[in-house]
Amino acid sequence: MEERLQKIIAESGYTSRRKAEELIIKGKVSVNGKIVRELGTKAKSTDEILIEGKPISISNEKVYFLLNKPRETISTVKDDKGRKTVIDIIETDKRIFPIGRLDYDTTGLLLLTNDGELTNILTHPNSMVPKTYLAKLDRILEMEDYFAIKEGVKIEGRTVKVSHIKIKKKDKKKDSCYVELTIHEGRNHIVRKLFEHLRYDVVKLTRTYYGTLGLGTLLSGEYRTLSKKEVVELYRYKR
Repeated sequence: MEERLQKIIAESGYTSRRKAEELIIKGKVSVNGKIVRELGTKAKSTDEILIEGKPISISNEKVYFLLNKPRETISTVKDDKGRKTVIDIIETDKRIFPIGRLDYDTTGLLLLTNDGELTNILTHPNSMVPKTYLAKLDRILEMEDYFAIKEGVKIEGRTVKVSHIKIKKKDKKKDSCYVELTIHEGRNHIVRKLFEHLRYDVVKLTRTYYGTLGLGTLLSGEYRTLSKKEVVELYRYKR
């Protein structure tokens, strides 16, 4: 049975469908010895599919991990500078990759898998997956700014919509506070940019929830596998 080439690559666990499309357009993919650049190209899983000259392995076994990402860790498969990546933490013989990213100094909940289809669903702009963060600010959030965030702040031409915001803790002596907020988009550094726009520095940032999934009792650097029920819940974000 023939399927779109990017779907086959994603289902192999090599990368997400979106990244597979980028590889095809750049001429990095060949099918049975011929370079393919058209996104509509179809192939069979039995065809010889190479990415940058290396064959992909078709695996039907999907794995799903929830990691409490530590600081100073890169949310990529590999790093040209030799820094520690989230892949280095997970013990598995499968070729996995992170769903989305957390900044180098941002900690908290990160999902990793070899399921390219699910990755494509969750990273699609229309998925609107709620993500909850806990931010430590360099000063106490003023109520004027609190209500501004609640109403929506325009960053880089687009309004950041927050479905939940709460000041969790104030330290008047140190003039700092912890703010919890939930957003439904995935622009890079968007939480930090939001507060910086209002003249606050984010001292620490942790993602505590992704959809209905929470960190639970996981310590920094610890991880667990997702249950079948949790995976099914994530697939419900498909639009």
